[in-house]
Amino acid sequence: MRISLSVVLLLGVVSLGVWIGADYEVVDLTHVISPGIPIWPGDPKPTIKPIATVEKDGYFLNEFSIGEHSGTHFGAPAHFVSGGKTVDEIPADLLIIPAVVIDISQKCRTNPDYALTVNDVLNWEKENGRIPSNSLVMAYTGWDEKWGDPKAFFGFDENGGMHFPGFSEEAVIFLMEKRGVKGLGIDTHGIDPGFDEEYKSNTALFERGGFHLENLANLGKLPPKGFYVFIGALPINGGSGSPARVLALVPR
Repeated sequence: MRISLSVVLLLGVVSLGVWIGADYEVVDLTHVISPGIPIWPGDPKPTIKPIATVEKDGYFLNEFSIGEHSGTHFGAPAHFVSGGKTVDEIPADLLIIPAVVIDISQKCRTNPDYALTVNDVLNWEKENGRIPSNSLVMAYTGWDEKWGDPKAFFGFDENGGMHFPGFSEEAVIFLMEKRGVKGLGIDTHGIDPGFDEEYKSNTALFERGGFHLENLANLGKLPPKGFYVFIGALPINGGSGSPARVLALVPR
């Protein structure tokens, strides 16, 4: 049976309309930005400075300054790869993406240096099916509960070393090459575990054209699969990344 292109397009429009009209819950995966949030050592501290007030000027306006990779944020390949895509070069159709969550929070409670493994991915797939290609894979570590305490969030030891969970380099390569995912997300300050000063996971991701989301919140409120994520990254000219409003759209 032959189906015309116009019929295919019509079916696509109808399906999209049904999805948009569906009853869904919006889960905010974004931390509020304030001057006291955890900031990577050496990065600029956020500042929020009143420039105009309603009482004096008739309108309210703040001057706002923050590093590209502070707060809940998006990272583009240029962050680690010379000549890699900058945040303004990321196609808009990648910013609304199907997503899954792999829960490693129990392992992270007993081991702050835990790195998500290929076995974690395969075990997730045994229960939930194969991870879809062109999707976003997020690791739920439970670390967002420490957001209000920067020292605990980074897991600083007496020598200034950091201890927080991430993705293993092997898992990143597996997800990118064997599952064809587009990006990774996590509720810590890096997809690399804190002790890794070579940034192997970030490098493996960006060398393969992926993107990341870091410092996410509320991943524990999401199902393992079956939802979309909207990424409100700013298209900063030549930027390596951007603070972002990240929202999950979960069918009820």
